Amino acid sequence: MKLIVLAAGQGTRLRPLTDNIPKCMVPLEGTPLLERQLATAREVGLTDLHVATGYREDAIDYPGVTKHFNPDYDRTNMVATLFCAEEIMDDDLIVAYGDIVYQPDVLQALIDAPHPVSVVVDLAWQRYWAARQEDPIIDAETMKLRDDGTIIELGKKPQSLEEIQGQYIGLMKFTREALSEIRPFYHGLDHSARYDGKDYDNMYMTSFLQLIADNLTPLHAVFIRNGWMEIDAPSDLEFTDFLYRRGIAAE
Repeated sequence: MKLIVLAAGQGTRLRPLTDNIPKCMVPLEGTPLLERQLATAREVGLTDLHVATGYREDAIDYPGVTKHFNPDYDRTNMVATLFCAEEIMDDDLIVAYGDIVYQPDVLQALIDAPHPVSVVVDLAWQRYWAARQEDPIIDAETMKLRDDGTIIELGKKPQSLEEIQGQYIGLMKFTREALSEIRPFYHGLDHSARYDGKDYDNMYMTSFLQLIADNLTPLHAVFIRNGWMEIDAPSDLEFTDFLYRRGIAAE
């Protein structure tokens, strides 16, 4: 099993912290986000580690970690960045956003998930969002679930809290068999179409996951209750207590 961290972006909302380093290298309690992710991966036994780079890729240099450069990082989005590392999609693959950190039990729950495509979903998202901002719904996305734990919809703008049964955190796993279908599916998409308002090269990861769910295979949720953090603005560095709330729920 491999892990790739998508770390091509600058993170303009984190300026001035990202004036000279990529978003993934912003320190959380003295340790860069990426370094924390790599340490967590090694703690649960993952050793085949990769980073998809872009902005200030020269600032990322860790022994035993393979870099995959996206030369178009400044005009593409997450999915295009992931496919810059397509050559490693020959085994089970965990994909993580570069601006998150999480406890080892969160990652272990994902590793243990048996499904072709598994997506980590925080059921306790509302208390985390409420701590970060006055109105939790402003920056949240839809997450609609079936009773069997598969995802009906994700990544859209919600109209009410009833449309948010959990929150996507930017951490997922694809099996080798699933990737053998996903790779040609991605390349076969209409390159001139719009996907949730974005062109092909700027497609959101949630849009791509929705396409996978609608056309290839179900997305299975791996449920957690906090134990992770997203660093999207300087103020997010203040909420480290949520990183230590675990409470993994059985799938």
